[in-house]
Amino acid sequence: MVNSPLFQMFARSPFMPMQEHIDKAQASAAELVPFFQAVIEEDWEKAAEHQRQVTELEHQADAIKREIRQNLPGNLFLPVPRTDLLDLIRMQDKIANKAKDIAGLVLGRQMTIPVALQGGMLKLLDTALQATDQARKALHELDELVTSGFRGHEIEVVEKLLTELDRLEYEADKHERDLRGALFAVERDLYPVDVMFLYQIISWVGDLANRAQQVGSRLQLLLAR
Repeated sequence: MVNSPLFQMFARSPFMPMQEHIDKAQASAAELVPFFQAVIEEDWEKAAEHQRQVTELEHQADAIKREIRQNLPGNLFLPVPRTDLLDLIRMQDKIANKAKDIAGLVLGRQMTIPVALQGGMLKLLDTALQATDQARKALHELDELVTSGFRGHEIEVVEKLLTELDRLEYEADKHERDLRGALFAVERDLYPVDVMFLYQIISWVGDLANRAQQVGSRLQLLLAR
């Protein structure tokens, strides 16, 4: 156990495995961009390739999460409470899980995106992914925070990142409302079951930004300790 690669990572940095995990989660979510492009083109073979990549990255994130839980040192060897880090990894993991759910449902039903919704869907996805990437950037500042003793200029850097994260989450909410409005305007021309699942996908894509903000909220609690 002591000689495991993850334990050695913790020895170098208590946050390096957490950073590796959110990198995988972000990569899984980012794969939704080419996935949705393939869906819009109704290229289901290409969409399936990207869905497999989303799932593979989610599995890699899961493997890192399990190793972290098994190898995370006790409070004596950590600069922040162990329970806080476990909560953080759980929240990070929801980003990858949601990406996998989105790709799985869209591909499984071979859902077509109405032309009237395509631009709005890509805009919502882009903003949500900016939010998840902002959470990733903030997490990568944790080593500097520890070095600074959770005070000084580094606190200001992270707080600015988290303020921007809140703005992006708010913007994603606005895009989600707009997209729901666009769907409402055309839903009479669609099959009711397709409308139901489109609303579900819109909500799940918006959830990516919500999950990112939850990561940011946990980081803010760490800063306040």
